[in-house]
Amino acid sequence: MQRIVNRVLLGLAGLLLVVLGGSVLAVGLGVTPPSWWIHDGRHDVLLSDADRARWRADGWWWPAVIAALAVAVLLALWWLTAVLRRRRLAEVLVDTGDGEGALLRGRALEGVLTAEAGALEGVRGAQASLTGRRTAPEARVRLLLEPHASPAETLTTLTTEPLTHARDSAGLTALPAEVHLRAAKHTADRVN
Repeated sequence: MQRIVNRVLLGLAGLLLVVLGGSVLAVGLGVTPPSWWIHDGRHDVLLSDADRARWRADGWWWPAVIAALAVAVLLALWWLTAVLRRRRLAEVLVDTGDGEGALLRGRALEGVLTAEAGALEGVRGAQASLTGRRTAPEARVRLLLEPHASPAETLTTLTTEPLTHARDSAGLTALPAEVHLRAAKHTADRVN
């Protein structure tokens, strides 16, 4: 979802900047703008002295402008932090017992966890990802269950087998997991 929002926002911002920049360039090169456009010709400014001072006497104008700009800045900062924040864990610190530590790639552990969860009885598809800190990772597992699968049995098996294997192989004391179960739709039986 975040990728879609990023692409839409970047696309709209880019389109707006290209249209506005292109129109200013076109008018600067001598194209006659329509009568409703924001500037009239090559030597016209985008914001005249009269436009800047138009609402100066109204008490609501400057607070409204500052509030709108503050909201725009806050939204831009929120978007920037959401884009820069890494959601997936890159590596897990494994205690080797000799005072040193080894680093296990997060994607490797995710791949093994996904493969083991996908091989469970009644699971049509699985996807696992690691979040949290490298010393205390957390697993997020999404399972697509067959129509005949029992969610309780599948969850118990997932906890006792793949999640336990992942926890033990990485030498972790705990591996908290958030599991999302979704049922696959029945397919129509065809009779010949």
